[in-house]
Order: sequence, then structure tokens, then C-alpha cells
Amino acid sequence: MHSKCRTPLISTVHFKRQLSSSPTLPRETTQLRALKLKPNPSLSLSTLGNTVSALHPGSTGFYPHALKISAKLGLLKEGKQLHSRMIKLGFNNVLPLQTQMLNLYVKCKQFSDAEKLFDQMRVRNLVTWNTMICKSNLCLGFSYFKKMLINKVGFDHITLNTLLHASSEVKGVVFGRELHCFIVKCGFLNDSFVSSALVHLYGECGLVEEARWVFDQVFCRDLVLWNVMVSCYALNSLTKEAFEVFDLMKKEGVKGDGYTFCSLLKSCCIWGFYELGRQVHGLIIKLCFDLDVPVASALVDMYIANENLYDAQKAFDGMTARNVVSWNTLIVGYAQRGDMEKVMELLREMRLQNFCPDELTMASIFQSCGVSSGSAELLQVHTYVIKNGFESFLSVTNALIHAYSKCGNIDGALQYFVSVSEPDLVTWTSIIGAYSFLGHSKRSVIAFEKMLVAGVKPDQIAFLAILSACSHGGLVNEGLHYFNIMMNDYRIIPDSKHYTCLVDLLGRAGLLNEAFSFITSHPVACTPDTLGAFIGACSIHGNITLAKWAAEKLVVLEPNKPVNYTLISNIYASKGRWLDVERVRKMMTDCCDYKIPGCSWV
Repeated sequence: MHSKCRTPLISTVHFKRQLSSSPTLPRETTQLRALKLKPNPSLSLSTLGNTVSALHPGSTGFYPHALKISAKLGLLKEGKQLHSRMIKLGFNNVLPLQTQMLNLYVKCKQFSDAEKLFDQMRVRNLVTWNTMICKSNLCLGFSYFKKMLINKVGFDHITLNTLLHASSEVKGVVFGRELHCFIVKCGFLNDSFVSSALVHLYGECGLVEEARWVFDQVFCRDLVLWNVMVSCYALNSLTKEAFEVFDLMKKEGVKGDGYTFCSLLKSCCIWGFYELGRQVHGLIIKLCFDLDVPVASALVDMYIANENLYDAQKAFDGMTARNVVSWNTLIVGYAQRGDMEKVMELLREMRLQNFCPDELTMASIFQSCGVSSGSAELLQVHTYVIKNGFESFLSVTNALIHAYSKCGNIDGALQYFVSVSEPDLVTWTSIIGAYSFLGHSKRSVIAFEKMLVAGVKPDQIAFLAILSACSHGGLVNEGLHYFNIMMNDYRIIPDSKHYTCLVDLLGRAGLLNEAFSFITSHPVACTPDTLGAFIGACSIHGNITLAKWAAEKLVVLEPNKPVNYTLISNIYASKGRWLDVERVRKMMTDCCDYKIPGCSWV
């Protein structure tokens, strides 16, 4: 019944008459085309070898297919053997074969061989130049593009699209804007293929207004361009704007596809748009897109992001087909909640249904072990990881370091940190956070300095980890030093969490006046968390005046939170000011909901 409601994605082609006979292909060519449809690396090696030996020395029909398969499967050794045979037979100057060989070297990341072959080519066409640009990095790609213009080779939409995608991968907005000017000048802006890539670039760089300007300049918009614009708003957390584009899309008679609804669901992952997400769910069911695995997985993710695991589980259970991404989405949801029992249940069920967990599955499970401090489950999953060779994935190793530290096993965390030959920023941040969490502040500082010596550039999270370590260890000078170099040397703008760590650092050390001056001189730092840390420090050191000032600010920011009033009440109670205690308690009763008194079963 559901299949009748779904519009077929691929049209059926009906021929006016049957072919009198099937076209006959050489046996070797037939084998190679079969390999292209169902690639099997072990079979490819033997088939390539047998077919090469069976070929007539002067045959050229074999090489295009063999080179395509070699490039697709990454068979560099076999590709080089084909190249040698081509040179021996005198085919080395045949342009299509040279282009295929160039594609092989580029896909196998043998750029020196690719450049050598490219320089030796007597004749080059547009396909040859595009092949070199497609897999090159941004700077090298632009270098080849400039040579194309100097040599007057010409270019097409594939050239421009490739350069725009290379710019978006590294968020190279400067190169992107230069290309934008060039595209407008050459009249390619109305090409949906190019304009979609340009909108995607601006969306990745957070330049939503520029993306919308490009979108509005295109007269004939295809479905891809509409989807990219919706995705641009969803990526930048602009839910209302994404739905405005979707409404405009429907008014112009363009029907969305699975990608459209995935972007809309992603935009509903922001807190406050849960009801809108439910409406999208209803529309998805009406249009039968809930049978699409990516759309159904996005539905599960939307419910998880809005902290509704019940509906997420219902959406998952209603999926007619699942893939590893679907399972990972639900596992991540329960892992973030720290429900280790449910995570392990899903892992067992996943394996029973013949789905093989991947590195994201393992990393998510280790995350839940860290949240729930599940040592027994951690050892079980760790054994599975070793048995199935997941230790080679850096993401899994980073998650192991985090999980062992949360379970209080610093030796286990350090063991896996040492096992990484080339730690990245996440690895360094994990071990710095592990030392900080377990109270080894000085070792956190040593690890941070080693990271800088190794040439790894810290980010906001790394600085947050080291500032937290300095705060808990009372390392005032070190904490101030790292805060200064974060802003001055690395040009990182601190957020509220960095300010909270610094205020907590000064407050714990008894430098209340300095902390007060810092809060008043930085309006961004005046957040509930920062004020809460400052009130706690004032309570410890008995400064009722500053505590009262911070408490008044805190109540204005969060008037409906009972914990704020309780904090102020306890400060007054510690000084014996019972009338003030009564006044604050009455304010809490008037402004907040009824608070259930705490109790103990002991």
C-alpha cells in the first residue's frame, strides 16, 4: 500500500521495438564491466591479471575499463603495471588513456606521479585540467586554474564547481569571494550547478545574507538549489528562515525530496521548535517519506535533540528499514543521557540483526560509559573493540581516554594516550581534561605545554580544559597566563564558560575584588554560571556585601529558579541574619513553583 503512495524516483523507459539481438562485447570487457558494477578487490586483482595475460598485445579496448576499475578500487600497483604496458605498446600518447591514468594517480593521492604525467602530456584538454583540479588542495587547484586561464584552455561549470567545493571544505571565504566575482563577470551565476556550490560555500562560512543574495539572483532554480538554500539556513540555526524558503518552494510548485525534509528536521533540532518538528513529521508521513531511511533517521535525531527519547524510540521502531546510521543515532541519544543499560541492549540487538557497529557506535558507547561511570560495561565494550580492531580509529581512542578518566582510571587513560603515535587536538584535550577531572592540575599544565611544543594549535575547548584545571588546582598565575595568550596570541574570543572558569579561579584564591572588577568590566561575563561561582567564592571567604550584589544580579537573570534563592538564603543563614533568610524564602515562594523538600532514605 505504501509503495503505491510513493512517487517513483526513476522513470521507466519503454522502447518502441525490441532489439533484434543483444550487442556482443568481448569477454574481457564484459568481465571488467561486471567488476565496475560489483567491485570486489580480491576478485579484481585476479581478473585484471588474467585479462591482461589473455589480451592481444595491440588491443586498446581493455585499458579504459581497467584503469577506471583501478582508480575506483585504489589499485595503484596494478595501475602502474597497466601504465608500463601502455608505454610498451605505444599507447602513452593517447589522450583518453592518459587522462584515465592521471585520474588513477590523483585518486590514489600520488600527486608527484600525477604532476609528472601531466607535464609530459603533449596535448591537454579541459577534462585533463579538471582532473588535476578535482583532487588537488585549494591552493594547488587555484594554481592550475590560473594556468588554464593563461593558456586559454577555457573552463566550464565543473571547473568552477570543483573550486567552490574546495573552498567550502576549508572555509576559504577569500578565495570564494574572488571566484564569485569571476563567476558574475563570466555570466555563470544563472547556472544552477555553480550557484548551488556558491550558496553552499557561503552557508558553510556562516555568510547567510550573501548566500541568500546569490539564491535570489538565479532565475531558473532547480531542486538542488532550493535544497542547498534550506540546508544553509538549517546549518546556521535559522529555523524560521528555512521554513520560509520551504513555503516559497511549495508556492513555486517545486516538490521537496528526502534531502529537503532532512534539512527541515535538522533545523528543528534547536530547542523551542519541537512542535514545528512534529508538524514536519506529519507531513513526512502524509508524503510517505518516512519510508526513506535517511529521513527516518533524521526524525529520530530531531526527537533526541529535543530530549524526547520516547518519541525517538517510537520513530525508530516504526522504521521499515534501518542502516548503521539509524542505530548510531539512537545509541548516541541514550549515550548522552547516560542510560548505559539501554545502550548495551541496543548494541546487542544491533548485532543480532546482522548490523556491524562502526567507530561512531563504539565512540558513542564509550561516551555513555563516561557519563554513567560504568566500569564493568566499559571493560566489556573495550574487549569487543580490541577483538574487532577498532583501536586503530583515533575517535575511538579519544573516547576511551575520556571514558577511563570519568571512571577514575587515570592509568588507563594515560595508557591509551601514549599508544597514539600522532595525537590530534581532540586527543590532547582529552588527556588534559582527564588530568583536570581527577585533580592532577599540574599534570594538565605539563600536557598543555607539550601540546604547544608539538605544534598543535589549541582551540576554545582546549583552553577551557586548561583553565578548569588551573581553577581546581589554585594555579592563579598559570590560569591568567593562559587566558591572556588565548585572546592575544591565538585570537580566540572567550565565551561565558571561559569567564566562569577565570572568576572561579580568582574567587577560590580569595581574590574577590579582582573577580568583582573582572565581572563589572566585562558585561559578557555577567552570566548565571559566573555569578553562581562568584557567590560560592564569597560564601567561602565570608564577604556578604559582594555576595548580596551578585545575588541580586542573579535573581534578575533567573527569577524562577529556586536554587538561586536557596544559595542567597544559606549565605544569610551562615551570618545569622534570620530576618533576611525569611525575606528571601518568601521571595522564593512567591516567584517559584513548589520545591519538593530533600530527604534521605538512610
